[in-house]
Amino acid sequence: MDANPRISAFSLGALADPHQFQDPIRIDGIAPEKLLRWLKKMIEIRCAEEKIGLEFGRAVIKCPCHLVIGQEAPAVGVAEHIVKGDRVFGAHRSHAHFLALGGDLHRLLAEVLGKETGCSRGMGGSMHLIDLDHNFFGSVPIVGATVPIATGAALAAKMDKSGAVAVSYLGDGATEEGVFHESLNFASVFKLPVVYVVENNLFSSHLHISLRQPFDSICRFAEANGVSWQRVDGNDIVAMAAAAGSAIAEARAGRGPRLIEAVTYRWRGHVGHREDNDVGVQRKEGLADWKKRDPIGRLAAAMLSAGIVTQAGVSEFHEASRAAVDAAWQQALADPYPPSSALLDRVYFKPGAS
Repeated sequence: MDANPRISAFSLGALADPHQFQDPIRIDGIAPEKLLRWLKKMIEIRCAEEKIGLEFGRAVIKCPCHLVIGQEAPAVGVAEHIVKGDRVFGAHRSHAHFLALGGDLHRLLAEVLGKETGCSRGMGGSMHLIDLDHNFFGSVPIVGATVPIATGAALAAKMDKSGAVAVSYLGDGATEEGVFHESLNFASVFKLPVVYVVENNLFSSHLHISLRQPFDSICRFAEANGVSWQRVDGNDIVAMAAAAGSAIAEARAGRGPRLIEAVTYRWRGHVGHREDNDVGVQRKEGLADWKKRDPIGRLAAAMLSAGIVTQAGVSEFHEASRAAVDAAWQQALADPYPPSSALLDRVYFKPGAS
């Protein structure tokens, strides 16, 4: 059910080849101010993740952290089309989802440090993020757990006739959970306004998709359930934003669920800061080639060629983001931890409590 019927629902084709799609992306017809906004946001996410990785490696951050370095484009592309009332749900690798929607940098860093000023008041860590003011309804570490919740949010939106859309972020590993298939089936039968955004980075923990599934494309599951799907280069912000725009518009118009498969790649291990190690296993070759498909580098190169930005300007964006991250980090370090009473008061409900 892709726009191009010649594309197989079973195979990623050239998108799985790290030696391809390394050139600057096409930015024809895209307003320069939009391109600049996307570039700055992806750089902000990259700098925040690099700081978290650095401090995790120093053992300053104690909670497990799943970094999104190398796959910033899907979150930024989807966020472009989210409006007030929509409900977005993350997974365990959701720092980018939080920040792309407008989440506060300081509140993210404070949360991974377990501070009172964190977005979950220091009780959630890296994988329990929330920002209702910016439409982010939460992330959880349990693989696939937010998929049925997003589906339920879409059902509520349809029953309320609110015009809202639910977005469910998940990885290729989550498609091996039963709730994913139940959700696709349910959403298809009831034509729910939900968009499933599968960030297919080819790995679940340290296992390549070829070791876990008979085919490398997730679109086949959408096809089996009568859900319209699109597959895009998840490291191309223009393609990602276009796919998200059409999918969200279709869902919002009452035409049922949509699935976007964004083919991307994470530069760090499944959890933690290292590039050379993934859950105790030496990483396979190929990372150097995937880095040439850097979503930030390919957009910057296209903008440089078009004269929209200079190399000095790109460097300034990086410097400004690093300065903002460092300032937010210092603030978070100085913030207080939650009181010891929070261990019970924020976990167990007390009758009569607000």
